[in-house]
Amino acid sequence: MFPPLFEGETTQGDPFALAQARAIEGCDAGLITHAITADHLRAALVLAPEVPLAQAVSMLITCGIGFSNALGALSPPEVAVHLEWDGRIRVNGAVCGRLRLAASTTDPEVEPDWLVIGLEVRLLPLDDVDPGLTPDRTSLFEEGCGEVAAKTLLESWSRHTLVWLNRWTEDGPAPLAAEWRGMVHGIGDTVTRPVDGTPVTGAFLGVDQDFGMLLKAGDQTHLIPLSALIEDPA
Repeated sequence: MFPPLFEGETTQGDPFALAQARAIEGCDAGLITHAITADHLRAALVLAPEVPLAQAVSMLITCGIGFSNALGALSPPEVAVHLEWDGRIRVNGAVCGRLRLAASTTDPEVEPDWLVIGLEVRLLPLDDVDPGLTPDRTSLFEEGCGEVAAKTLLESWSRHTLVWLNRWTEDGPAPLAAEWRGMVHGIGDTVTRPVDGTPVTGAFLGVDQDFGMLLKAGDQTHLIPLSALIEDPA
């Protein structure tokens, strides 16, 4: 089901929480926990990048590109996939899922013992909700991807992600940044993000070499590291 060095574990619960628990127990990197239901695909990948957290968090970008490539290979050619800086996944302009980030540390200078990237994708529309009432949210079915089997998409995500993990290991972040720039959503938009605990509204200018957000508010530009997206332990 998965490429070499990857292995899967099915769960009826939350794959993101389970992956963190397995990582704390000392599982090998490459574990993919997953749960597929009629309306959702949920999965999480355990990683152990041997670099400080400031660079390791770019695995969120790697997994996002892997998903975009995977869905692009399986869906009709007119389907467009874009990635938001905070991990949300857009299909044909509307939010269809998200990527999440957890780690053993929040210190940017420390090499994490483990890193977990979570993936959530909506397969079917929300029950009893008129799509016209939620134009910014969608599902794969609504975007013409109803024939894409969730299991096949999960397998494809693992394979495309492995390709980009290998490229990042061999060539550094430059190829990753070049690929991501072609699919990032929202550069130039006005956004609100917390800076030192205080919400700041400004223009999303782009990212630095470690994919930290450059947010221009007035005459000041703030740098929000990608590690700010790390969630509290499950």
